[in-house]
Amino acid sequence: MNSRLLAAAVAVALPLPLLAQTQQIRPPIAHYWMSVETAGGMGMEIPPGMGGLMPPGMQGGKKMKLELGSSRQAAGDPRAAHAIPPGLALGPSLPLLTPPRAERAPVREHDEEPEFERPKGRMLIYWGCGETVRPGQPVIIDFASLNPQDAARAFRSRGISRARGPAPGRNRTYGNWPNQEDSRAVPAPGSLQGDHAVSGNYSPEIRFSVGDRHDFMDAVAFDPVRKTAGGAHAVKWKPIPTATGYFATAMGQGEDRNDMVTWSSSEVQEMGHALMDYIPPAEVERLIREKVAMPPQTTECTVPAGVFKTDAAMLNFIAYGNELNLVHPPRPKDPKQVWEQEWAVKLRLKSTAMTMLAEREGGGRRGRGSPSRRGSEAP
Repeated sequence: MNSRLLAAAVAVALPLPLLAQTQQIRPPIAHYWMSVETAGGMGMEIPPGMGGLMPPGMQGGKKMKLELGSSRQAAGDPRAAHAIPPGLALGPSLPLLTPPRAERAPVREHDEEPEFERPKGRMLIYWGCGETVRPGQPVIIDFASLNPQDAARAFRSRGISRARGPAPGRNRTYGNWPNQEDSRAVPAPGSLQGDHAVSGNYSPEIRFSVGDRHDFMDAVAFDPVRKTAGGAHAVKWKPIPTATGYFATAMGQGEDRNDMVTWSSSEVQEMGHALMDYIPPAEVERLIREKVAMPPQTTECTVPAGVFKTDAAMLNFIAYGNELNLVHPPRPKDPKQVWEQEWAVKLRLKSTAMTMLAEREGGGRRGRGSPSRRGSEAP
């Protein structure tokens, strides 16, 4: 077969999208990431005035992290700001401050390295929703005899394909919010819907709009946690309309005070701590197919009886959200034309909450819907 016939055969065999990949692409000058969280805090009522005394992870509310990274060097001191819609109720704009260059800690030649002390106790690993513990569980890890092979088997976690966002060491110039100049909390009624504009002296002007599908997600609202007749913990929540999937983990102390017990809602063995973060929708779909994440129509999961022997276990819950991904200018239709990207925007969403796996007098914090009567025996 001569070279011309071979080239024709290859062109017929290759799909058009693969041929289009030969288009030359120049990456964006600037990347802008908006990490947007609705934090439910603890799944119980917090006494007035006590919210500020709780660790940040236990405080509820709307949270937002803005990050601008650019390949350009600022002319003089770097300056940038994000002009926000009125519905966000934080004024006309938010300053994107460039953090000062971190100073290296002095090297101490005569410091002795601390001795490694192997932890005591065991870790008991469970997984899966249901009334009873499944065969083959728990996987028990004894820290006294832990080796690398056992650690890899026990702490296995799904690999997640994630893009890398802006960072001080990754971009020539970087700015973020909140910062030491402005660290205000997002008001409860705050909304992202409307027109946004990011401008500065080290980035092209970025203009985009946000609709209701990419606004703050609804807060996670649990029904009161109840024990079933068999002693399992029934956890129910109100569905979140924009969720792409759900995942839960729980941790508590074992019968021995040196034992740690962990559980995840995955149908297959999965520690899951790496999954309690922003995950792209395509990866969430994969996790659902692999029976790791729960589908978005799920509204309940029962922690099997006997996993946690005390009422001190804490459940962490996440509802994964959509992503808004924009690139300017749009991709040229002519594959021979170079796609010179000026900027790219990523807006990612999640909704999180925590609750104790224990029945409480009065039922704790309720969802907006009617509470479930399932497993409503008296404590």
